[in-house]
Amino acid sequence: MSKPLPFGPVMIDIAGTSLTPYDKEKIQHPNTGGLILFARNYQNPHQMTDLINQIRRSREGEILIAVDQEGGRVQRFQQGFTRLPAAAVYADHVHLAEDAGWLMATELISVGIDFSFAPVLDIDCGISEIIGNRSFSQDSNLATELASSFCKGMHRAGMAATGKHFPGHGAVALDSHLTLPRDDRPLADIMQKDIYPFKKLIEQGLDAIMPAHVVYSQVDSLPAGFSQRWIQQILRQQLAFDGVVFSDDLSMEGASFIGDYPQRANAALEAGCDMVLVCNSTSAAEQVLDTLTVTTTLTRQRRLESMKATQAISRTDLISSAEWQHISDKLTSICSSVGE
Repeated sequence: MSKPLPFGPVMIDIAGTSLTPYDKEKIQHPNTGGLILFARNYQNPHQMTDLINQIRRSREGEILIAVDQEGGRVQRFQQGFTRLPAAAVYADHVHLAEDAGWLMATELISVGIDFSFAPVLDIDCGISEIIGNRSFSQDSNLATELASSFCKGMHRAGMAATGKHFPGHGAVALDSHLTLPRDDRPLADIMQKDIYPFKKLIEQGLDAIMPAHVVYSQVDSLPAGFSQRWIQQILRQQLAFDGVVFSDDLSMEGASFIGDYPQRANAALEAGCDMVLVCNSTSAAEQVLDTLTVTTTLTRQRRLESMKATQAISRTDLISSAEWQHISDKLTSICSSVGE
């Protein structure tokens, strides 16, 4: 009997609401370590539970299953899930941030998801439309307080938290999905304002971080997700972060100047990322999986292991609980009042 596969360094996606033979082949590739789900993969909670069971059976080893379920305009699963407000809304409902983190996490865990890429730790500077109300606040202290509470709720549910987009995407107008933004501020300014939430949450046990596809020209000519200066010197050494570093999606335009997909993946891993995301391009994922050297490190395995959900609850038990009903009703009411 073959040994279970360890975590590979690549997070892939799938096209539909059930697995094809090709999907199963990619999931079983030794370089696969995670799978991210999107709205196109979702119909209802029952279907999602079945899909995740299919994914786990297909892997025959370790795999992380993730989604972007921040709330507001970034909530992949909606029908059958509680509608979550944008992060900025919690500034007027500070007492709800922890409960919202718990509810978001426990709803996902109830269908088999390990973690959501949340919370956003970017400070809104009134410039970036792609961040905007995904940020908790324009004030670093308030953003940190709210994000900390949200993370506490996620941890209470048994879900690891991922802060994004290090060292901060809120001060550039351009969207890194479409182009490569450039932030020309001095490092001291970034450290004082944008990095403050990351620093504080790292001290509180933040599990993972996703760097931005943004060039901070006063620090390095490479985007943060491909920069040894940002990941190894500032994040790992200066800020003493020992959790997982996930690349942002390598199919984004902000990553394209590095080269083709295998070059992007290699550059991100060499810079210090533990896992790279390759989404929305079947050929790109195939290229990366097949060209990366298959390697396993104890450090990467330890870090990725920490992203697995640590609690389990059935959806039936969750929606019959008074705690879930109370928090879900409150969040639904808030979303209705703010028009979300």
